[in-house]
Amino acid sequence: MDQQQQPTEKDITKNWVSSSRYLWYLSVFAIVTMVLGGCYSLYKHRYKGKPEVEVPTSSHYTPEYK
Repeated sequence: MDQQQQPTEKDITKNWVSSSRYLWYLSVFAIVTMVLGGCYSLYKHRYKGKPEVEVPTSSHYTPEYK
């Protein structure tokens, strides 16, 4: 009646506790990476100021016609 245990290999499919911890850290890393990438993209394509646009005098608040 002597039962011998088979040695278990460390595999993601064998141990659900360590695999769920691994997947949680992977998802947190992916979310943080996407947020930082989005912030960098918004910074890179930010509005760089008010452009100097010439407006015709006929479209002012008090228009001047010729």
